[in-house]
Amino acid sequence: MKELINYYYNFDIEEVEEKNNFTSFLYRGEEYYFVFFNRTEEELKDLLEINYELNLKGFMVHEIIMNRLGTYLVKVGDVFYILLKIKNNKDEIISFINVCENLNKLKLNNSNSKLFRNNWAMLWSKKVDYFEYQIKELGKNKNIIIDSFSYYIGLAENAISYVNKINKVIGISKFDNIVLSHRRIFYPNTNLNYLNPLSFIFDLEVRDIAEYLKIEFFNNEDSLLDLKTILKMHNFTPYSYHMLYARLLYPTYYFDAYEEVMNTNGDENKIIAIVNKVDDYELFLKEAYFEISKYVNLERVDWLIKKEL
Repeated sequence: MKELINYYYNFDIEEVEEKNNFTSFLYRGEEYYFVFFNRTEEELKDLLEINYELNLKGFMVHEIIMNRLGTYLVKVGDVFYILLKIKNNKDEIISFINVCENLNKLKLNNSNSKLFRNNWAMLWSKKVDYFEYQIKELGKNKNIIIDSFSYYIGLAENAISYVNKINKVIGISKFDNIVLSHRRIFYPNTNLNYLNPLSFIFDLEVRDIAEYLKIEFFNNEDSLLDLKTILKMHNFTPYSYHMLYARLLYPTYYFDAYEEVMNTNGDENKIIAIVNKVDDYELFLKEAYFEISKYVNLERVDWLIKKEL
C-alpha cells in the first residue's frame, strides 16, 4: 500500500499503519488516512461541494485529496479508496451539545442532492428484509443472535409503522430543517469520525440527535437528561418531534452489532450487552415519550407505554 500511495500522490513516505479498511501515515507533519470509499461517484461530487462550503464557513472538516491523475478515487483490486488529510485534533471529543450546535452549519437548499435521506421507512424496511433473509441463510450457529433477533425486528417494524403513520397524518413541511448529518454517530464521538466527509448526508436535524442519544445510552450515559436538554434548547415542528421518537424506537445499535457479528465475525458479547439492557431501554423509551409529549401531542406506542417495567 505504501508504494501505491507514493505513486498516486507523489509522496515519499517511509512508514504506514495498515488496518482493515484504511491505511494511515504522516507526511510533512500532517496526518493522512487512505480509506475504503463506499459511496457513489455522484455522491462524491456533492461531498466535494460540501467540503468547500464548510471550509468557507470556517468549519474545517477532513480534506479530500486529489491524486496525481487529477481524480479523487484510486482503484485497489475491485474497490476504490480515497485519501483524507486529517484536520484539527482527531481525538478531540465532540459532546452532545456540540452535536446540537453543529447541526445548522449547513442546511440543504437543493432537494436533488444525492446525499438527501428522506424515506426512513423504506430504507429500514429494506434492511429488515435483508436481515431476515440473511439470518435464515447464515444464522444457524449464531444462537445469541437467534434468541434476540425477533424482538429487535419487531421493534424496527414498530418504528417503520410509526414513520408511515406520521407521514400520512402530519407529513414533512418547509419548516422541518434538513441539515448536514452523519450516516453513523460513534461513541466516543471524536473529530476523526465526526469531521469525516465520507460520513456526511443531509437529513432531519433530529437524526444525529437521536443516534447520539441511543449510542450514549448503551455506553452508560444519561440519555434522558440529554434529551431533556435538547428539548429545552430546540423548538422542533410536530413532525420532527415524532421523527425524533421514531428514530429512538429504531434499534440501530442492535443492527450495527448484528452486522459486525454476521459479516466480520465480530464479538457476540456486544449483542449480549445490548440484550441485557432491553428493560432499561424500554424504560428510557417510555420516559422519552412523556418528555417529548410535553411539547407535542405525541403518537403513542401502546404496548410500550402501558407496559409495567
